[in-house]
Parts: sequence; C-alpha cells; structure tokens
Amino acid sequence: MDNNCAVQLKDITKTFGAVVANENVSFDIRKHEVLAILGENGSGKTTLLKILGGIIKASEGSLSVSENMLYMPQNSYAFRGDLIKNIIIGGADRSKALELLEKLELSHLADKKAKSLSGGELQRLSLCRVLSGKCDLLLLDEPTSACDANGAELVIKAIKDYQKSCGCTVIMSTHSPMLALNASGRLIILNGRRIESDGSPEKILANPETQWAKSFAAGWKI
Repeated sequence: MDNNCAVQLKDITKTFGAVVANENVSFDIRKHEVLAILGENGSGKTTLLKILGGIIKASEGSLSVSENMLYMPQNSYAFRGDLIKNIIIGGADRSKALELLEKLELSHLADKKAKSLSGGELQRLSLCRVLSGKCDLLLLDEPTSACDANGAELVIKAIKDYQKSCGCTVIMSTHSPMLALNASGRLIILNGRRIESDGSPEKILANPETQWAKSFAAGWKI
C-alpha cells in the first residue's frame, strides 16, 4: 500500500447469496482524510464499513487498510452500569470519561444507568466510548442517526476535534447531508451498490457529476 494511503480498495464486491450489497467498489483514502459515504437505504454503506472494519469479508476484490482502527457500529449499545463505567471499559480513565461526557453534553447523566438512556443519548455515549481510544483510522457507521439537531451538532464537533487532535483518517457512512458537509472534506455517493460521485461535498452539491446525483442532492435538506 502507498505510504500516503490509509485505505486502498480495488473492485470490492460483497454478496449475500443472490443479493449484491457492494459491486466493484474501488477508491483510495489518503492519511488524515475525512470521508463521508452517503447513499439511500440499501446502497451498501454499512456493508462497506463492515468490510473496512474487518467485521465481514469481501466476496471479491482486494483491500489494504490500517490495522490500528476504531469502529462504531450503527446500532448503539450499552454495558451494565453507569455512563462512566461504559466509557472506562473502553480503556479511558475517569477524568477522560468525564471530559468526553461534558463534550457530548451527557455529564449530568454520568451516574445514571446507561441502559435507561434515550436513543440519541445512547448514540452519544457510544461515541464517547470510541473516542476514548486512539487510532489511525476511525470508522463511524451512521453516527448521528438517532440524534436530534443539537445532538448531531455535538457529534460533528466531537468528531472534528478528535480528528484534529490525533490526525487520524475518518470514514463515516451517513444519511445526513449536514454531517457530510460539515465534518468531511470528501464525499462519496453510493447508488445501486456502486460509486456515483466522488469529490468535495461542496463540489458535488454545486455541480453533481450525473443526473442521478443531481436529483439525489436536490432532495437534501440542509
């Protein structure tokens, strides 16, 4: 793999029986790049993140990826105990856990049982647990899907601050144009399990490469 690349994919295809989830997906991601992958339901975003994270294997194609990675799945979860325990279990100390809870506006719930949180609170707690570690590659699957507008803004800021502090590469799948535009420097749109557009979010928004991308971007609610 090129020393300047964090990830290289070539002709990645993933099938589940007769169902094709990803088809001939190829792209390189440079170190320190922040990439958002946007697309409709069923476009293969989550499958691609799972392949990158080593959760599942591609059916065809080749993949080179940094081994030092952290992965946040789409479905947030909580361990038994309070919020602090749920972050410390990821390797952080108490002071770091409290710092992250403050950043994600959860500090007032620090001693609450994590399993009693709302969906948006639980998603922010999961992000706290992931960001308590250090990595070269951060993979986030729909990190704002359960958040309201305020929660999404907190998540975006936390991701940007983390990336700035450690210089890692970030890849996130999302349905949120706000996340793609405000937190990433590069955007890939998936359509029919393949790459439809690849470029800066501003460029794709202003000048979509295809008619489908144009109609897709026109439906964004920024």
